[in-house]
Amino acid sequence: MGNLTASSFLVALSGMVIVFIMLAVLCFMIPIISKVVLAIQKPQVNNRVAPTTRPKPEPSAQPNVTGVAGEVALIDVDEKTAACIMAIVSHETGIPLSELIFKSIKAI
Repeated sequence: MGNLTASSFLVALSGMVIVFIMLAVLCFMIPIISKVVLAIQKPQVNNRVAPTTRPKPEPSAQPNVTGVAGEVALIDVDEKTAACIMAIVSHETGIPLSELIFKSIKAI
């Protein structure tokens, strides 16, 4: 190993102090820059023209099918598990259960 002297410790200490000072400067500069950017963006937001509201398109003439139960092939799955799987799929996709069509459910 090399000869550790007081000057090498002084160099290491000065490097750590410089890094700490720069971190402190960044801590103070980030909120200031954020306020400046927000102050610049506010007039731009106020100058924007309000978007015109578009009329909602009329829903297409689709038959409202409710309460239709189809046949689902259950392969090595009991009805309770299949019902849970269908409910989870409906919930995760956000599609109502009445709009989903399951052809088969198979245990893997």
